[in-house]
Amino acid sequence: MPRLLIAASGTGGHIYPALSFADSLSNFWEIEWLGVSNRLDVELVPKKYNLNKLKVGGLQGNIFRKMFDLCKLLFASIQVSVLLRQKEISVIFTTGGYISAPCIIGAKIAGIPIVLHESNAIPGKVTRLMGRFCDHVALGIPSASEYLQKCRTSFTGTPVRSEFLLDKSLPSWVPLGEGLLIVVMGGSQGAVKMNEMVRKILPFLIGKGCRVVHLTGKNDCFYRNRDKDKSQPNLVVRDFSDEIPALLRNADLAISRSGAGAICELMVTKTPSILIPFPSSTDQHQELNAAYMARFGGAIIVNQHDPEKNILKNIVSNLLDSNSLSEMKLNMNNHDYSYPEKKIFEIINSIS
Repeated sequence: MPRLLIAASGTGGHIYPALSFADSLSNFWEIEWLGVSNRLDVELVPKKYNLNKLKVGGLQGNIFRKMFDLCKLLFASIQVSVLLRQKEISVIFTTGGYISAPCIIGAKIAGIPIVLHESNAIPGKVTRLMGRFCDHVALGIPSASEYLQKCRTSFTGTPVRSEFLLDKSLPSWVPLGEGLLIVVMGGSQGAVKMNEMVRKILPFLIGKGCRVVHLTGKNDCFYRNRDKDKSQPNLVVRDFSDEIPALLRNADLAISRSGAGAICELMVTKTPSILIPFPSSTDQHQELNAAYMARFGGAIIVNQHDPEKNILKNIVSNLLDSNSLSEMKLNMNNHDYSYPEKKIFEIINSIS
């Protein structure tokens, strides 16, 4: 069985798509993983795959620190090239971030083909600088190709867990009833400002008969340790849920940040959305991620604003009082975002 090295480390945005892709092809390839110590991959990867650790970081700080980090990068690249030969790796798959740089250099030294996956509409720094040295760059959002003119690119979509593709009933803790189900999610770390915007309109939503599940993240002090409010049976507030696939597949509307992970989950589950981009995201990539869904009518973009303003409330009200949600759902169903794992698998087979 041929061996594939997956290089993914750091945030969930890099690791979860790589894990989803690995799970989809473990019957065809033997998987080795390359990560970094003291990062999320150390918690998640060893449960399924053999984790090889590398010391690497970005070029930050003053000129002397950057020179030191550059030396570490070159040393790490040599380590990668040695690992590739020792493990008899046939292909590398990486999801960007700092760990991709030594992998790309190491792949060139060892003569091993490499595929880089970019989830965001605006590619990350490593992808923009070094994507041209990869055999192929797979894109989660097609407009990213505008920034990668010298790269061989294909739109594949971003891999998600298989649970997002299955019809699942709602968890037992979700409010019952006939009202529209609205799922609010701000990501694993939450989105305090977005939570404040939503909290302001909760009385309006409940008054409209909506059922609301608000996943706040762990950093929202106001909602911490608060579960189902007995005085509001149609409202459930939790910091986190691992049942997001079932929630989104049954939701009538999602209110969400527009990180790459959220976008691909909303696309796969065909969920009409109100997207509130994080205004301080690198290169404002969340705004362009949101624009991708809005362009074909699957989402409405609402910029982050003072909760006292009625912008979000007015937009939600218009959606609830018209056929817009049905039209958005139809637009989502007509847009193909299926089988990203299969498309990436075909690319890897073509270069291996």
